[in-house]
Amino acid sequence: MATKKKTTLIITEKPQAAEKIAAALSDAKDEKITSKDKVSYYEFERDGRRILVGCAVGHLFGIQQIVARGPFPNFEVEWKPAHEKKGREYTKRYYDVLKKLVKQADEFIVATDFDVEGEVIGWNVVRFIAGKKAEKDAKRMKFSSLTKEELEKAFEKPQETLEWGAAIAGETRHYIDWFYGINLSRGLMKALSTTGKFRILSIGRVQGPALKIIVDRELEIKNFEPEAYWQIFLQVKDSKGQKIEVMHPKDLTKKSELLKFKHLKDKKGDAKTDVREEKVAPPVPFDLTTLQTECYRLFGLTPAQTSKVAQNLYLGGAISYPRTSSQKYPKEIGYDKILKRLKKHTQLVKYAVNKKPTEGKKEDPAHPAVYPTGESKKKIGEQERKVYDLIVKRFISCFCAAGMVDHKKIVVDVGGLRFNVKGLQIKDKGWMNVYPHRFKEEKVPTINGAVDVKEIRTEEKQTKPPRRYSPASLVRELEKKNLGTKATRAAIVETLYSRGYVQEKSMEATELGIKMEATLRNYAPEILDEELTRSMSIELEKLQVAKKDLDKKEKKVLDRAKKEVTKLAKGIGDNLEKIGKSLEKASAAVYEKERKANTLTKCPKCGKGNLRIMYGKKFKRYFVSCDAYPKCKTTYSLPPNGKMTPFRDKEGNLEMCQECGFPLLMSFKRGKRPWKFCFNPECKTNEEWVKKKEEFKAGLGAKKAKEKKV
Repeated sequence: MATKKKTTLIITEKPQAAEKIAAALSDAKDEKITSKDKVSYYEFERDGRRILVGCAVGHLFGIQQIVARGPFPNFEVEWKPAHEKKGREYTKRYYDVLKKLVKQADEFIVATDFDVEGEVIGWNVVRFIAGKKAEKDAKRMKFSSLTKEELEKAFEKPQETLEWGAAIAGETRHYIDWFYGINLSRGLMKALSTTGKFRILSIGRVQGPALKIIVDRELEIKNFEPEAYWQIFLQVKDSKGQKIEVMHPKDLTKKSELLKFKHLKDKKGDAKTDVREEKVAPPVPFDLTTLQTECYRLFGLTPAQTSKVAQNLYLGGAISYPRTSSQKYPKEIGYDKILKRLKKHTQLVKYAVNKKPTEGKKEDPAHPAVYPTGESKKKIGEQERKVYDLIVKRFISCFCAAGMVDHKKIVVDVGGLRFNVKGLQIKDKGWMNVYPHRFKEEKVPTINGAVDVKEIRTEEKQTKPPRRYSPASLVRELEKKNLGTKATRAAIVETLYSRGYVQEKSMEATELGIKMEATLRNYAPEILDEELTRSMSIELEKLQVAKKDLDKKEKKVLDRAKKEVTKLAKGIGDNLEKIGKSLEKASAAVYEKERKANTLTKCPKCGKGNLRIMYGKKFKRYFVSCDAYPKCKTTYSLPPNGKMTPFRDKEGNLEMCQECGFPLLMSFKRGKRPWKFCFNPECKTNEEWVKKKEEFKAGLGAKKAKEKKV
């Protein structure tokens, strides 16, 4: 009788990672097996062992309350399969496949992303699906890129246990976020419901301080009173006929100060030109926040979009793991090898003249700074191409020579009053040949000696309020204040938008956002407290690197969180009606603004009502309907899985379809480029889409008829 072959199950975080790992460890000789529910896993032999590679699809387990209608606040929660929650049913297919695979294995290796969330995902699969023994004996693959070389190394020399500090810290963060987020959000919605109104509201331990940062800036702008100031310019000419305009370096805040400059016309002055050479060091490697900031500056991508694109590039093996705080490239990644691979795709490698790269101050024990592997994805979208090219350029620039810049300054002295003008010239581009820089060349002549004052010009200006935050600058501010994590900051920004607390690209606090912050300040101020959130983050960071007494330390952090949430919940519970009235008016104002913004044109069927973009809670998707309902029941379906808004020009006017005259809409899907389209099914632009829809319906009908016959 043949003995049963020893079997190792490798657990990955996502389907793409499973495919990459299986191909790398089997020399592409793996067998892809697909379940009846269309979930794939991989099988191959290696060194006499049978290897199975299965995958989760993100979190297969989540924190849920034990009793449906518990107390307020509620701390009676536990880990439950994610598929038991509405909207996450699709995860059951992956759960079932892993449940089948664990029965065949006697060894378990977790190969999820090597970070806190990845550790929790892997740990939950092992402990809740594979069982206690597997949890104790499971090994851990550690890697920062999905290249064959690194995956081979991680498989051959795995860690003997899970990264327990990260696992416990991750679990603790999930509990805390539930305690704060779910309890306090429910309290706010319950308060609003006392007025007979309903709206999805949320607040959390990081969302609160983030909202306060935005509202504080908004109030600063609203309360700002502009003040007049004046700038003085002289046009001077030297003996060679060279003319230049110079400016008094100090802004004048009193109009009376202008008098001392009036007599300067036709006077003589003395000019002196100084040139200062500056060595401009190459940029430091990308950490996630800097990558997000640069992608927003150069391409207008939000932090969430950049994270999504970078994650796709990582899963495709094109770049290293993007969720990192490091600004350093360790030599172990193989600088020369990567540059050699990149040479096949770009000529910019010729500028990489240094053997060692630049490095920044920030470090991350789990992953190096973001770098290209040199193994580019075969299929790549426009956004992915932009982000990938930027990462390549940043990597190459870190090995380039410094740039050399000349700063030229002309100082003109007229009767003891000084004026100047500055110029800039790039002498040697160095790294600027490779990476987009911010230096703007301003050429000014060299003027020395006597000059004549030909003209005097005065400009009256007004002081300006501080600028609003952009999504990228808010993420940077949250990092600076140690609020949230590199993995969650972008999502916090998205939540502020989706809840109606902020609007526009430059993050303007809405009436609801301002009122929410004021209400919390009055009745639950601790949720806005940066220090409370920061101290909790520090406790979690300590837990992550701890080696002993993890359970005790977890309990200590959770007990503190429960105490604080109980206090906050009391402030909300004791003032439900006051909070409800405070939020009601602001919620109605936001709703009315949204209604107006989503109103399109007159209904082409009834001619009385207006077409409006609506959201259907039942099917969780947008559609267009006539607001004269129920008298007019005209509706138009819209593509699923995205936010829909009218497409407007800079003046706010609706842009119309050139083919049929219907208003155009914009579809926004997370991580994808906005898409402009016409929603009229009879429009020429939709002929192909309508045809495919009809074919799908016909195929569905034929399938049902066949099943009925059987």
